[in-house]
Amino acid sequence: MAKKTKDARIQVILECTEQKESGVPGISRYVTTKNKKNTPDRLERKKFNPYLRRVTVHKEIK
Repeated sequence: MAKKTKDARIQVILECTEQKESGVPGISRYVTTKNKKNTPDRLERKKFNPYLRRVTVHKEIK
């Protein structure tokens, strides 16, 4: 018999916050997953931005 489970993991998009302020063209976005039960708040990660060529803070967008 197959398990009936609700998926707690959802896909989220992380977008660079520093690039919007700097005015450099392009958008740095990453797609990842998170467990919505353990982390109900928005994610915030440091990721590499190829347009700025450095590690910047990326926040979850809806």
